[in-house]
Amino acid sequence: VAMLGALRAGLVIVNTNPLYTPREMAHQFRDSGAKAIVIVANFAHHLQSVLAETAIETVIVTEVGDLLGFPKGPVINLAAKYLKKMVPAFHLPQAVSFMDALKQGAAQPFRPLDLTGEDLAFLQYTGGTTGVSKGAMLTHRNIIANQMQIASWMQALLVEGQEIIVTPLPLYHIFSLTVNCLAFMYYGAHNVLITNPKDMPAFIKELKKHRFTVLTGVNTLFNGLLHQADFASVDFKPVKVTVGGAMAVQRAVSEKWKAVTGNTLIEGYGLTEASPVVACNPITGGERIGTIGMPLPSTDVMIVNEEGVEVPLGEEGELCVRGPQVMRGYWERPEETAKVLKDGWLFTGDMAVMEPDGYLRIVDRKKDMILVSGFNVYPNEVEDVIAQHPKVLEVAVIGLPDENSGEVVKAFIVKKDASLTEDEIKAHCRENLTGYKRPKVIEFRTELPKTNVGKVLRRALRE
Repeated sequence: VAMLGALRAGLVIVNTNPLYTPREMAHQFRDSGAKAIVIVANFAHHLQSVLAETAIETVIVTEVGDLLGFPKGPVINLAAKYLKKMVPAFHLPQAVSFMDALKQGAAQPFRPLDLTGEDLAFLQYTGGTTGVSKGAMLTHRNIIANQMQIASWMQALLVEGQEIIVTPLPLYHIFSLTVNCLAFMYYGAHNVLITNPKDMPAFIKELKKHRFTVLTGVNTLFNGLLHQADFASVDFKPVKVTVGGAMAVQRAVSEKWKAVTGNTLIEGYGLTEASPVVACNPITGGERIGTIGMPLPSTDVMIVNEEGVEVPLGEEGELCVRGPQVMRGYWERPEETAKVLKDGWLFTGDMAVMEPDGYLRIVDRKKDMILVSGFNVYPNEVEDVIAQHPKVLEVAVIGLPDENSGEVVKAFIVKKDASLTEDEIKAHCRENLTGYKRPKVIEFRTELPKTNVGKVLRRALRE
């Protein structure tokens, strides 16, 4: 409601993760120069602690029951505050309640603004998996173009007004925002929002309530669902497509998903800087596990070497993208913008290969590549192999400095079976990986650090 209202008013939206710490909030609000905020009361105490460091003048506070009508809404708000103690005390004397803001707005005439496609719609902050979070300037044209590209890619299977899409990723994330919210709104779909997908039993219970036709998510989410005993009883007969994005879909997960659900897990690829979708596997057959499919309509891709020269088909290099969905640049960061936008091309920082028939395969993030005795080792490949071991639940791989070989491979593993040993992992890797790619160091952990949408943070492991 707040987002669509802000877009109609011609404002620029800065999507924020409500679970941000005060430090993260302060960075984003200062960097963007945001003037107004709509915040859930549960997190207002964090805002109170950083408000003076920002340019925010207007504060609108909403509560979880606000739009549920009388008497349900007020009852839920009171329960959240006093029974469940979900709303820590805060003091924001200038704050206006969301319901009051709606009343004030209803009394005003609406005057449409004269916007163009080049006007900013979003300052969408990057996930920060490879460094400091930056605001990607996404215009109205960028967002509408990507929405239409996605809609055309899906049109062979989707029927207007008949689709039900399950949305376990939060709508402030660029994947959910453009794909689930906007592209599926274009199709008149019914969106089922999953507030806490980490509560797998509750998530599965919700899935059973709906004859859903589309499900989106990330590899860690699909993997988690597959390890729930009750998941096999979810009815996947009406499901037309399951889409995995935001991180690589591991082969072991993809194959098990097909075996359990009978549904193909389609992998796509995007990044915040491209609004986000760049490429996707076909949804009507012809999909290929281990690839990100082909570029969307009106999207050019190019694979280049270190000198920026295009490489022959089948050779790996950095993936570059050109199309109407590519951002204008990073907000107030001309130097950072110049590093990634060159002659109209977006340099993604992802290493890829284009196969002779046009399918693209992501090899890994350029910054995550491990150099062992001059040989390139891509963490995705090693993770993919280790994830196929039946006793492994999750895995992440990084490089460690080594005086003999420059770097060695280290694997962080979360066990699915407590009996798993280091020797078993090493034997499995000996069978499936050449010597320099095998992890020399193995560390077992109870969990892996992740971003708010479940993307494993290799940077945090390196630190």
